[in-house]
Amino acid sequence: MLLDRCVVGVGSVSTRLVVLRGNSGSGKSVIARMLRDRRELTVVSQDVLRRDVLGVADGHDNPAVGLIDLVARYSLDRGMDVVVDGILRSDIYGPMLQSLAADHLGITRFFRFDLPFEETVRRHNSKGCTDFGERELRQWWRDDDVLPGCAERVIGTGQDPDAIVDLIITALGW
Repeated sequence: MLLDRCVVGVGSVSTRLVVLRGNSGSGKSVIARMLRDRRELTVVSQDVLRRDVLGVADGHDNPAVGLIDLVARYSLDRGMDVVVDGILRSDIYGPMLQSLAADHLGITRFFRFDLPFEETVRRHNSKGCTDFGERELRQWWRDDDVLPGCAERVIGTGQDPDAIVDLIITALGW
């Protein structure tokens, strides 16, 4: 007998989804790479998909929102743990992130990097990046960009990167 079956959910109870959000220069990508060094997982980078793959500006109706969602869901459905990282403005990416979290069958955790503007500029300058500078960082700046309904843990200035990775690993039950 055939059963009419409606598949609901993304991933499985054993998959983990981590969302790292915050202003440019706050350390999200560093933490994502450190997590990948410790765990086998997929890093879904807003910068890579939006700038490098699609070559589009960040704004409402940009196709990166759907592509980030698609890559994260694809990876989770194949049993991979996923880290989504980027500025991920709540007004643009919020509905997609909320839907992804609601659909995910495993453990999902959100972390928001909340550092003073001056600290993000200092960190940006220490990387030697010449693609953009303080003017662009100021244009992109989002003060206290909370994502409603996602229980974000806040990462502040004084936290050591290894301690942040340990916090995330513990929060995910790894």
